[in-house]
Amino acid sequence: MFKKATWLHLRLPFSYFLLPIYLFAISISPNLSETGLLGLFLILHFFIYPASNAFNSFYDKDEGSIGGLKNPPKVDKNVLYMAQMFDTIGMLLTLWLFPRNWTLALMVLAYILVSRAYSHPAIRLKKYGIISWMIAGFFQGAWVVWLVYIGLNGFAFTSVFKLHVLIPGLLASAILWGSYPMTQIYQHEEDGKRGDITLSMKLGVLGTFHFTAICFSIAMLAYLWYFNAYWQIKYAYHFLLSMTPVLLFFGWWYWQVRKHAGKANFSNTMRLNLISATCLGGFFLYFFLNSSQILNVVGVY
Repeated sequence: MFKKATWLHLRLPFSYFLLPIYLFAISISPNLSETGLLGLFLILHFFIYPASNAFNSFYDKDEGSIGGLKNPPKVDKNVLYMAQMFDTIGMLLTLWLFPRNWTLALMVLAYILVSRAYSHPAIRLKKYGIISWMIAGFFQGAWVVWLVYIGLNGFAFTSVFKLHVLIPGLLASAILWGSYPMTQIYQHEEDGKRGDITLSMKLGVLGTFHFTAICFSIAMLAYLWYFNAYWQIKYAYHFLLSMTPVLLFFGWWYWQVRKHAGKANFSNTMRLNLISATCLGGFFLYFFLNSSQILNVVGVY
């Protein structure tokens, strides 16, 4: 139905980078079901996120490397049709697997609309550096945490304003607000051609590193406080340990870029994303299994 080049623009492997957000969300949920866990995972990572990637590819028409694709093929109308189809499937699955959970359906729809506003030329939030940074970090972080929480538990939207739900959502966004400018660091020339003044362009290459370092430091302190206040201090220590490879690579990369600005490239950006997603995903998977007592149930402990 679609060419290989069209499928590539879904950038399915890129969904892996957002997996830690989902794992964090299920970790704070009091009600778990196989249908809910698998359904939301599939809806987000195999349909909604890839549709957003394809929609972004169609309107950006990048000639250089983009997140998840070093050499993106040329786009045509099929990429847009693919994005429409995947968003539609994602919405239909939401309505089918979570019947009468209209809050969840509306939250999924809101995510789709915002992701389109991010790229569509009629609005194009992407061209506004600070606004796009805030919105992308909020919707890919906090909004997804609350969406998954409401989807699994069937609670009203007002449950989001309870501190034990509100805080994890904002913490998820804090990590993304720190890392988001790093994903733009190698695209300054490409973004500039389209008139997209991203936050990373405003900060400059070294400024992006400094900004991310500050944001990550604040976020890590906030996570340590959260685990100590709401769970157990051991989770704070394990979180710090899991972030060590990320910090080591970030420090090495920063040193390389100071010596040669060309090191702020696609390959190193993807390496940072992969290390971050793997370390955070591993920690949140451990946190989910441990805090939910699933390991005790299956007899691991």
